[in-house]
Amino acid sequence: MQASEKPRSEIPPGTLEMMILKTLKRFGPMHGYGIAKSIQQTSEAVLRVEEGSLYPALQRILIKGWVTADWVAAGPKRRSRMYQLTEEGRKRLIAEVSEYRRVSEAIWRVIEPA
Repeated sequence: MQASEKPRSEIPPGTLEMMILKTLKRFGPMHGYGIAKSIQQTSEAVLRVEEGSLYPALQRILIKGWVTADWVAAGPKRRSRMYQLTEEGRKRLIAEVSEYRRVSEAIWRVIEPA
């Protein structure tokens, strides 16, 4: 690791789907690579989403109806799958963020200095 690189942290369990939904809400329709890159950039390179985690998560939220996906041309003889947040996904994002905040605050109460 170079001196200018920050160490990457593991994404806490259960938060990847929430971050994908938030990224799509913030930036609009994106392909998988763009979602992963946006999470990495927004987290200032602390978080890195690996393909082996990203695409199964995208498939899960697609099945749940939280996103839609369409194949679009991405150059000659290439296609890319673009993901877009649905209304159900927007509702789920609100619920996920609320629960995340509730749990994070509870954890902070346990670990904060007395």
